[in-house]
Amino acid sequence: MTIQKFVVTADQMRQIETRIFAAGMPVAALMEKVAGLIARRIQELLKAEGSSATSSVPDLTDRRKREEGKNLVNSQLSVIGVLVGPGHNGGDALVVARELHFQGFQVVIYCPFSKLKELTKTHADYARSLNIPFVDKVELLKNCDLLVDGLFGFGLEREITNQTAAAIDEINNLNIPIFSIDIPSGIHTDTGEVLGTAIRAKHTLCLGLWKMAFLQDKALEYIGSSELIDFDIPAADIAAILGETPAIQRITKASATQHLPLPRSPISHKYTNGHLLIIAGSRRYSGAAILAALGARASGIGMLSIAVPESIKSMLSSQLPEALVIGCPETQSGAISELPVAIDLSTYDAIAAGPGLTLEAAIAVESVLESDRPLVLDADGLNILAQLGTVPILSERPALTIITPHPGEFKRLFPELADETGDDRIAATQAAAQLCGATILLKGARVCISWKDEGDSLRDSDASRTITYLNPESTPALARGGSGDVLTGLLGGLLASAIARKSPPKSVAATAAWWHAQAGIMAAKERTELGVDAFTLTQYLIPALRECAE
Repeated sequence: MTIQKFVVTADQMRQIETRIFAAGMPVAALMEKVAGLIARRIQELLKAEGSSATSSVPDLTDRRKREEGKNLVNSQLSVIGVLVGPGHNGGDALVVARELHFQGFQVVIYCPFSKLKELTKTHADYARSLNIPFVDKVELLKNCDLLVDGLFGFGLEREITNQTAAAIDEINNLNIPIFSIDIPSGIHTDTGEVLGTAIRAKHTLCLGLWKMAFLQDKALEYIGSSELIDFDIPAADIAAILGETPAIQRITKASATQHLPLPRSPISHKYTNGHLLIIAGSRRYSGAAILAALGARASGIGMLSIAVPESIKSMLSSQLPEALVIGCPETQSGAISELPVAIDLSTYDAIAAGPGLTLEAAIAVESVLESDRPLVLDADGLNILAQLGTVPILSERPALTIITPHPGEFKRLFPELADETGDDRIAATQAAAQLCGATILLKGARVCISWKDEGDSLRDSDASRTITYLNPESTPALARGGSGDVLTGLLGGLLASAIARKSPPKSVAATAAWWHAQAGIMAAKERTELGVDAFTLTQYLIPALRECAE
């Protein structure tokens, strides 16, 4: 079982924990185990970063360890402030504080709450018995080198207000690196919403299973970098709550690469590797067609045809000599006016349409929507679809349709859903998939992909279930014009190949999103986030794949 693939809501995590405790695991024992893992990981991160304290808190620091000569290196490394809340997240933080204290670190505990849960209070009493200093004013943390946030854990739903909100804002303004336990205090576990105010963490140590907020765009500025602290949740407890095949999963390297067209059969040929038709470009946006085609080229597609306005045919031919470039009749402004009779849509394994078309290409888009071919629709293809009527057209299509909107396009396609779901990208994508029957790939910092689960094994109670995949990592380097065109071509190529090989076609959406992001991450590491234009991105698709394969 790959623990990294699971993602849970606050309620699901509570149910899993309830099963663990009901089976006999004492709450106190689990707290000790989890906090011990956190304390060790914090020490590893401090060591990796080469953290060294240049300041001290002489009036707050317990110097007994220094005087005894124990762990002198650690006591000189960092002054660590631990933020303690009233619940079990605060209890975790107190055990972390205690363990760091035993390792010789200078620890200061900030706890402004007078009422604590029973177990948390017990740990607070013990910390006081060790002479670990407690403070209730944020200003007394200003000389700390690191803060550990244990104010509020998963499941917080009420807005943080008054003195607590003011304290969190003051803590953020200290500009001291913060490591959050489980989730930054003030972030809604499911939606990623900021509940009034929230801790801005440099790093978040998510406990047990990934929470939904880590896949919601609006929480990312507060979460910082993140990692999972695995405390050995029994697989049976996860399956009991999430099912054998969870409806929501994080895309992992293993799940993404299993749907790549690799290795190829030794007797394959160009037709068994798929034939993709790309319909893209205009005189104004000729580059969009080139970028989509380069993305498709990287997919390893067996045959690539590209339909473009006649006036830019020679440009495409010079950039992609292996492709069959088809010139189309065009409008006065240089957009495709219609598809020529010579294009028989039924001969292609899949079609990708939209990048750079402009709204004048409506007839061409209507033609592919009326076809029985699997389709990837993006950019102006989506804008034309919105004008035609999203739900009725997609619901009636006989073949698989994958649409790849960014948030603005999504609102145009599903205006009522956008209002109902607000900023909850996961809920919005799931609702759209249910409504229209298409596979929805919603772009953003964390791509979200949903489709209706229509498998033969579905129970009656699961008849309306959606399958959702969330891409857990990407880079803001991809926030540039043209990177979406590359994704369209890459996805189209993988889809055509999957159809030709009779592989699960819907699953390639997750593979394409993951591969596209990995290429961006690799390019950003070598060229910085400013050096990854869309054409450069296409040059990293194969190197990124090779690195993952190795």
